[in-house]
Amino acid sequence: MTEDLALIEAVAREAGALAQRMKAEGLRVWSKDGGSPVTNADIAVDKLLREALGAARPDYGWLSEETADDPARLAKRRLFVVDPIDGTVAFFKERPWWAVSVAVVEDGRPVAGVVYAPELDETYTALAGGGATLNGAAIRPSACDAVEGCRMLGDAAMFRHPAWREPWPEMHIETRNSIAYRMCLVADGRFDAAVALSAKNEWDLAAADLICAEAGAVTTDHKGEKFHYNRPIPKEPSVICAAPGLHPLILARVRHIDLPN
Repeated sequence: MTEDLALIEAVAREAGALAQRMKAEGLRVWSKDGGSPVTNADIAVDKLLREALGAARPDYGWLSEETADDPARLAKRRLFVVDPIDGTVAFFKERPWWAVSVAVVEDGRPVAGVVYAPELDETYTALAGGGATLNGAAIRPSACDAVEGCRMLGDAAMFRHPAWREPWPEMHIETRNSIAYRMCLVADGRFDAAVALSAKNEWDLAAADLICAEAGAVTTDHKGEKFHYNRPIPKEPSVICAAPGLHPLILARVRHIDLPN
């Protein structure tokens, strides 16, 4: 797996550089089916990743936000799970919080992962059983064990909604477009938690899930279930990512919710 990690880190960096060049030259932006935005850079980065990784590991399967899903991946023991540009809105609005996310998934679990944020010059990596790093230095989550006053990544309006059984206490809430980058900010302790009560795709999660686990943060859905990968419908209902002392306190507030399928 060490060779796989070196491969995906090198290709993710190449992909990030391509995205930056294309943005400097001027982007074309349009909406996909479902309304989410995409740029010509998303498509070009996907092509670069698919060709480079496919040439290096032709026996691996492939799952990407910008490639039509091929059910042949379901028969593969290993596959690449890729979001070419996670945080596309931040990308074309000149905000730095977007990332190239690449994971190797084996038997339904990520075993190598890279989240590369080019504008910030931040590279998160993790290898199953080998720890997690930011720019080569080991990372770990915060020691936060209280909801009140925690540093939260999420939708402030959601936390203020009057339908909550118990109002959320005062928190320091910020937003970041990229879900992978949000999770990495929990893994390295700059934030204490990231909460999203909306469905996320496997390509949003796989690399950052491993980075969080190897750093010591806890990631589940809002019912407390761990994520599994390379499923026929590659989607999870929600994301609760937090420091280990804080995760059960957040689950206690959200696990009664039944989200629509």
